Amino acid sequence: MKRLSISILILCACFVPVASATCYSNWTEFHRPNMERWNPCEKVLNVNNVGKLSLKWSATAGGVVSSPAVANGVVYVGSDDHNVYALNASTGTKLWSYTTGGQVWSSPAVANGVVYVGSDDHNVYALNASTGAELWNYTTGGLVWSSPAMANGVVYVGSYDHNVYALNASTGTKLWSYTTGSAVRSSPAVANGVVYVGSQDRNVYALNATTGAELWNYPTRGEVFSSPAVANGVVYVGSGYPDNLLYALNASTGTELWSDGTNQTERSSPAVANGVVYVGSDNYNILALNASTGAKLWRYKPSGYVYSPAVANGVVYIGSRDGNVNAFGLKK
Repeated sequence: MKRLSISILILCACFVPVASATCYSNWTEFHRPNMERWNPCEKVLNVNNVGKLSLKWSATAGGVVSSPAVANGVVYVGSDDHNVYALNASTGTKLWSYTTGGQVWSSPAVANGVVYVGSDDHNVYALNASTGAELWNYTTGGLVWSSPAMANGVVYVGSYDHNVYALNASTGTKLWSYTTGSAVRSSPAVANGVVYVGSQDRNVYALNATTGAELWNYPTRGEVFSSPAVANGVVYVGSGYPDNLLYALNASTGTELWSDGTNQTERSSPAVANGVVYVGSDNYNILALNASTGAKLWRYKPSGYVYSPAVANGVVYIGSRDGNVNAFGLKK
């Protein structure tokens, strides 16, 4: 197993004192809170101060290719060295790692003391959040780059076998599956009884969360690797070449509200918090956009491809293909 080397770089005291950290100290899934990649309780970062973000610490964990999940002072992230890592959220120190049979592009979901994550070995895993011990696994017919979303005791996840799966969160038993026209690398978001997910067939789908029945689909001009974020009745999702756009769609109808070009394939999945959309792209940029208009508010350029951010307690956590997990907070 590849050894984890941790390098910590503190550039600023990034946390801003607040009355209560209980509500927004966690980003426990790729799609949390409410399985929507939206943090409605984030009150530290906003459209007026997000331009002042700076690096707090960086932890090297192989080649980080998943988005972090943050829960109870722990950052969970997948790596191309076949491992799922649990890191101390304040320092980046490794707490445990779990080795799968393939690269872990899927981003972990944490709920009720369990970490749910997919792997290139075709499996979806359920791991003990404290120890990393395996609880169950479910085998699909293809690579699992999609990241699980957990809602109401059900785990929703996509696979390269063209399917979106609904699995019992306690046992891993399949409840239903929906077949798209191509591989599902996008990760589902669940809001108001609807599952939102993209496919490489260049569509964004809205499915009934209980039955898997299709409610609507929106055709883009590029493959949809990005996973939707849902906030305030709007679905935010990116598309790939030749489209290269970040879309804002009406969550009920799929109607386009606005779109913004990043000038590069949009594989990163957006995160929404307090009126700001955070997203990365293959041109090595992390962007913060106004959620209502798409106007750019902040930009950072690491040395590798940028994967999807998590936002919690005034800190933006982002994994990069340069092997680092980066934490950004406000300057003093």
